[in-house]
Amino acid sequence: MDVVAWLRGLGLEQYAPAFRDNDVDAQVLPSLTADDLISIGVKSVGHRRKLLDAIAALGADVSSATTMAVSRDVLAPVDAERRQLTVMFCDLICDVARVSNPT
Repeated sequence: MDVVAWLRGLGLEQYAPAFRDNDVDAQVLPSLTADDLISIGVKSVGHRRKLLDAIAALGADVSSATTMAVSRDVLAPVDAERRQLTVMFCDLICDVARVSNPT
């Protein structure tokens, strides 16, 4: 993720040099605190609040993406179990048909 573009999207591009000078990248961004923002020069409480809310939203997006990936991994074994159950059911039907119709 491009931090400068992210700041521009928030209407806070004036902080791009401060973020760049303090090596704030996509990896560091989610762990920023209000104190960190103050120390890099974000003086406005409103701007800090906006940034912290946007950072929290980034964390929620990552979290939901991770949850979706985990969900897909968890569902894979269920599909395999269904397949085995279907095969077992077909075998059972064939056996019942043979017993019912001994030719």
